[in-house]
Amino acid sequence: MITSEYSGNLVTVTAFGEFTLADYREFEDLVNYRIKFEGIVNLLIDLRQMTDFTLDMALEELRFARAHSHDFGRVAVIAGTPWVAWTAWLSQVFVDADVTVFDDEAAARDWLAEATA
Repeated sequence: MITSEYSGNLVTVTAFGEFTLADYREFEDLVNYRIKFEGIVNLLIDLRQMTDFTLDMALEELRFARAHSHDFGRVAVIAGTPWVAWTAWLSQVFVDADVTVFDDEAAARDWLAEATA
């Protein structure tokens, strides 16, 4: 399950439990809409409460990242475990964005705010 919100060009997504393909499609719809109306989008992705993800979701994430490789400015990932941080760094290979992993939400938000200042 995910929750999502947006403000201007910032999209915030929080994953709870298992991150599924249906969840990812919800995320894609929101991001595509924001790209259409805002242009370059910054992302705050909170994965601290994610327990697992499905393989089809991971494959879709790679496809989506490649299709939108130039549509992201900064991507802040809040990771609770090293394996989540590692997967976030792997995603950076497919996007032309500044991807940074954080342990602290306030630091992630501050870093994203620098991009709009």
